Amino acid sequence: MEKRVTLFEPPSLDSTKAPIENVLELTPVVDIGPDVFTNTRPLWHPPGARGIYGGAAIAQSLAAAMRTVPQDFAVHSMHCYFVLAGDSEIPILYHVERVRDGRSFITRTVQARQRGRPIFTTTLSFSRANSGGKKKLEHATSKPAIALPDEPSPGAKRRFDETGGGPFESHKAGIVNRDSSKPEDKRIRRFFRARGRISEAGGHHAHLSALAYVTDSYFIGTVSRVHDIPRFASPAELKAALKALKNPSDLDDEDISRALKELKEEEAEDLRRRLEGALSKAEDSKNKLEHKEVGMMVSLDHSIYFHNPWAFRADEWMLTEMESPWAGEGRGLVLQKIWSKDGVLIATCAQEGVVRLKQDEPARSKL
Repeated sequence: MEKRVTLFEPPSLDSTKAPIENVLELTPVVDIGPDVFTNTRPLWHPPGARGIYGGAAIAQSLAAAMRTVPQDFAVHSMHCYFVLAGDSEIPILYHVERVRDGRSFITRTVQARQRGRPIFTTTLSFSRANSGGKKKLEHATSKPAIALPDEPSPGAKRRFDETGGGPFESHKAGIVNRDSSKPEDKRIRRFFRARGRISEAGGHHAHLSALAYVTDSYFIGTVSRVHDIPRFASPAELKAALKALKNPSDLDDEDISRALKELKEEEAEDLRRRLEGALSKAEDSKNKLEHKEVGMMVSLDHSIYFHNPWAFRADEWMLTEMESPWAGEGRGLVLQKIWSKDGVLIATCAQEGVVRLKQDEPARSKL
């Protein structure tokens, strides 16, 4: 029997929509229930990961829930748990439960299932637009004063190719307190935007889903980055990575980015520095107790607070800043702020995950 990665035969890509809209498209499964949906197209399984990219489950669960809520309501919070690794070769069913419909707030839960078992669950709260009244308490953290990435001049070769690759493009924006000895003081910044232009038909729902999708990028990996632990630590891994990154422009190619997953500009620079005079040190460090290498890294939970759902476009540059205030007991916590191109704080996110180091092999008995 032929294995199907989607429940129904995927339709042709819609050229009037941005790539992320096609990636996150849902299909109703009316034979099962009125609030059940499935992924229209295959989902991405990053190389080396335990399952599908978590951002896809987050975004499609949000998209499914929004289909059951009036247009004048917008999501303001979303609390997620990754239960099991999703299998990219099996369709996902998103079951939406209408928990509460109030005048100002609506609550939904979504459970993503494969083989009848939950792999992901989330509770979402929606608020009615302008329900806070005319008098309001307002404040927000200001966007860091960082220039937007340069756009290519007319006729010049684009750094990012909108006709191919993944649904998002990104650009590094530096690391605050990079040389600090305290990991908790560091802030990692990056620009993101969806490729192409999100359609008018998709509306703000499409922009919110796209934002939810990208919130999981680089997130838990921040824990290892602030500790300056590269994804590839051995000399053999370093040499292989350098070969793949021989041409710096490869870092702009989504296929290379996906193949190396979390490894992009920052980690590539770390690898290059280590290779340019540190290979012998890496060899020696294998026998030192202080040598650290990530053995396991996987997300456990993920929360998003949407502050201004109508005040941004996901196909325009958004700045994200990530920090890790704590790590211990084999886990790590990361916080993330996201600003729109115009400087509006549009979301705050939190994620905790398993972050375990490879342990030294116990000494063997001489007996």
